[in-house]
Amino acid sequence: MVFSAGDLAQMRFAVSPMWEVGPSFRLLASGGAHAVHGAWAGRVRPRLVAAGLERGWLAELVPPSGYVPDFLNPTPHRPAPDLAEELAGIAAARAEDVRGDLERLRREQGGLGPRARALYARPRERLAEVAEEIGRYWQVALAPYWARIRAVLDADVTHRARQAAGQGAARVLNDLHASVRWDEDTLRVPRRPAEPSRRAGRGLLLIPSVFTGPGPFTRIIPVDPPQLAYPARGFGSLWEPRSAAATGALTAVLGRSRAMLLAELDGPASTTELAGRTGLSPAGVSQNLTALRGAGLVSAHRVGRSVLYARTSVADCLLAAARP
Repeated sequence: MVFSAGDLAQMRFAVSPMWEVGPSFRLLASGGAHAVHGAWAGRVRPRLVAAGLERGWLAELVPPSGYVPDFLNPTPHRPAPDLAEELAGIAAARAEDVRGDLERLRREQGGLGPRARALYARPRERLAEVAEEIGRYWQVALAPYWARIRAVLDADVTHRARQAAGQGAARVLNDLHASVRWDEDTLRVPRRPAEPSRRAGRGLLLIPSVFTGPGPFTRIIPVDPPQLAYPARGFGSLWEPRSAAATGALTAVLGRSRAMLLAELDGPASTTELAGRTGLSPAGVSQNLTALRGAGLVSAHRVGRSVLYARTSVADCLLAAARP
């Protein structure tokens, strides 16, 4: 992609929930082990199957490899849009754009499934169903972990903003990924051989992602700024357990039970699971989680008939600060 000085002046970063949805679903659907996300996948796959989401819209629109329809990744207009904003963008996609994306998906995958064909026939009506399913997938697979994921994404953006301030935009672009290279006025990224080089236009949108990989993904639509989603710095430590030694320091402040519950919430868990792990009564766990939630240290997410509790980024910071 060839850039002008004006394009570089419009280069910006954004954190996008939808750039986590597609790659994470692809990983789960593969059924294979993953060096980094294996623990997460092991927890989430059974919930995905229980919710019937492994056979829905995403299963047809996010194939095991290759192209994912561009309408699933609307351009973020703010540095950190929430999922509701991006789902609204999906639901508002133009019918001709949806059909064009599905035509490309059909060519590359050798056909469309029944849901994708229904979407092609009636985009306006079916897009609402697609957005609704993505919302359910989010609650099952990503919402309980979003505080932890978001912390990694924000840290990446902060690092690169400092890098741009101290060393310039070229250093930022050359440091995104081994396969991405800035050369004078051209950004070279992996692409399909059939796709021609093009003038970028309208800036560049850089999107860190913990599930994108091993290489970057691109979305290049002439009316929008090009999007480049790249593996975020530090995503390899995303699921590492927090130090249990920090629990002792927090006990004097929070009390033994609450400090222990925070330490156990390395992954989202229900009241029953936490009671089994800690030896506390379910009523005691519930009471302490209510207090922790009121203090902003725990969040709650409904998944089917269960409620899963997860540490917030504030609690992660407390545990990190208390680590010896």
